[in-house]
This record gives sequence, C-alpha cells and structure tokens, in this order.
Amino acid sequence: MPALVNSACLLDDQEALSSKVSQTCGVMGDRQMHHWDLHSHKSAPTRFSAFGAELNQQVFLLPRLWVNRLPLSYVPYYLPCPEIFNMKLQYKGEKPFQPVAPSPYPQPKLLEQRPTELLTLTPWLAPIISEGTFNAELLQHIYQPLNLTIGLTAFAVGKYTGFVQRFLESAEQFFMHGYRVHYYIFTDDPKAIPRVPLGPGRLLSVIPIRERSSWEEVSMRQMETVSQHIAERAHREVDYLFCLSVGMVFRNPWGPETLGDLVAAIHPGYYAVPRHQFPYERRHVSTAFVADSEGDFYYGGAVFGGRVGRVYEFTRGCHMAILADKANGIMAAWQEESHLNRRFISHKPSKVLSPEYLWDDRKPWPSSLKLIRFSTVDD
Repeated sequence: MPALVNSACLLDDQEALSSKVSQTCGVMGDRQMHHWDLHSHKSAPTRFSAFGAELNQQVFLLPRLWVNRLPLSYVPYYLPCPEIFNMKLQYKGEKPFQPVAPSPYPQPKLLEQRPTELLTLTPWLAPIISEGTFNAELLQHIYQPLNLTIGLTAFAVGKYTGFVQRFLESAEQFFMHGYRVHYYIFTDDPKAIPRVPLGPGRLLSVIPIRERSSWEEVSMRQMETVSQHIAERAHREVDYLFCLSVGMVFRNPWGPETLGDLVAAIHPGYYAVPRHQFPYERRHVSTAFVADSEGDFYYGGAVFGGRVGRVYEFTRGCHMAILADKANGIMAAWQEESHLNRRFISHKPSKVLSPEYLWDDRKPWPSSLKLIRFSTVDD
C-alpha cells in the first residue's frame, strides 16, 4: 500500500491540491457517503484541519490525484470540501441479498450435550448466553467505561397500556443497571402511560402511533415503526437497541452480557424440539418461507436487538419482506415473528440468548435453566 503523502508535499502544493479536491468533491461525495455506517459520524472530523497537520488521526480518503505530475495516492478527507460536511448523514445502503443454495447441516440442539446443560456455542461460533457462561463483574469493568446508552422499545397498544407500569418498574430494577437507558414506548394512547420514577441517566419517551383496527395490523407494522424511529431519531441517541414485549417483566439482572451486533432469543416453546416442528411459514408463496431442512433455533419475536445500526438493517429488511407479502395478499403464519425467523436464517445473530431471557411462566421451570431473567405476565 503506498504511504501517506508527507506534510511538506502537501504544504508546497496547497493551492493546486485544494483546487483538485474541490473539483473532485462534487463527483465523489455521494458515493463516499453511501458507504458510511451509523457510527462514522462520531469519528469524522468536525472542523477543517491545516494541511499536513495531525496526519496520524483517522482520515477518510479520496481517489488518486496528480499534483505537479506526481501521483498522490492518498489525500486526507478533511481537506477543504464543505459540500461533504454539509451533507446529511445517510445510512449504509444494503447490498441486495443474493440467496445461495441451501447447504444442509445438522440442527444445533440447545440440550445437545446433556439434558441439564445448555449448548454454549452455535455452529457459526455465536455464544449462547445463559447463567454460568459469563462473569458479570468482569463484564461490568469492560463495558461501563465505554459510556454506552442502551435503548429499549416496547409497544403499548389497547389493553397493553396496562402492562407498562410493571414493565418499567421491573426494568428499573434489573435492566442494564448502572448504564444510561432510554425507554421508547410506542402507544396509541399516550395519556394512559404512567410516569414511573426513573433512576439517574434513564429517560422515557412516549411516542404516539396511529390507532390500528386489529392487533395483527399492529404487529405487522412494528418492524416498520422501529426502523423509521431509528432512522429519524434513535441512531443519534443510543448505541444499542433492544426490542422487547411490554407484556413481560424482568425477574433477574439483564446486563452487558446481552450486548452484541445482532442478538436473538430462543423461544421457550421450541428449544427442545426438532426443527421440522418449528412453526415457520411453510408456504412457498411467502417471503418468510422456510423449508423443513432449514433453521437453527426458533427465535421469539418478543426479544431481539443489537447495535443500533444492525437493528435498523434487520428491521428494515423484515419490513421490506412484509410489504412484498402484503402486495401478494399474504400474511405469514406468525406475522412479524415469521419474518424475523426467516431473516435470522440468512443473517445469523452474533449472539443468542437462552430461554432464560424469554420465558413463559405458564411452563414448568426446567432444570436446564438456572434462573429466569425475563418472562411473561398474565393477561
């Protein structure tokens, strides 16, 4: 790789180089911005630097330029080019996903080793998180200095506004204790949302949404609502975002062990059954279709999350698939959960949460789970 041009050369050719860069910016600006991700704005220069100064800081690079008949392979991106810095931050464009031919492999089984011990690693090397697989104190020492803000979304529509108080009170007790947290409650009745006392550094935003005619319609619009909220607001406010069901409560600590690029939770009803019994969408006409030979775990739609940028891409992808089905007059078997599972097959989660992070209290507590962290409440 050619070395960075030295500062003396830049100083000698400042006027010519400025002219070249100004001419290039109009052509390259859009294409460069298209490849930015959600976090690039944090490291991008906030003001123009002098030519040659601080060459060891992070820079963005323009194509090869010629100055005084000498090739300059790399030019710092912070050279005067106000058009670039005035452009609105865009999300990284998704490349069209090209499905590959299915490659059969054995189904990973959560209870594969022993009936009372959970699997700890997926075949694609994603950790499966459960009690005993991590050191909570060590993780606190690692993550707390990072000054993270964790977002949490939940939908409270119709009778589900009555679940908000218990949900938030349990979250204040157990969810990401010691971190900044921003709760986003989407509701069709903002006046019904109680004002729960919050700890330092923890915020609640009540976000009105349009009233829908049925719960199925509400469910089908959640991916759209979350992706739009991230694009318009949440990407500036949080580092990680979890999307949880408001009809559940926290029972034990939920901490930084759950943080990852893309996080899924294993459904409590299907963690011990073969995949051909999973309630996937089996109709070929749906974009959520899953063949009997496909699938790893069946994931619950009540818990998923990750880095805010990855959650944006994930929810947007699910929403696009739902729109395609809708255009063909199709509703997947389990609405958004069907599309969530289809997408997790092609976009593997980087971290998987065991059923202790998504439990149904109507079921007997199995010996394989040492504790329950997040579970249902009675309707």
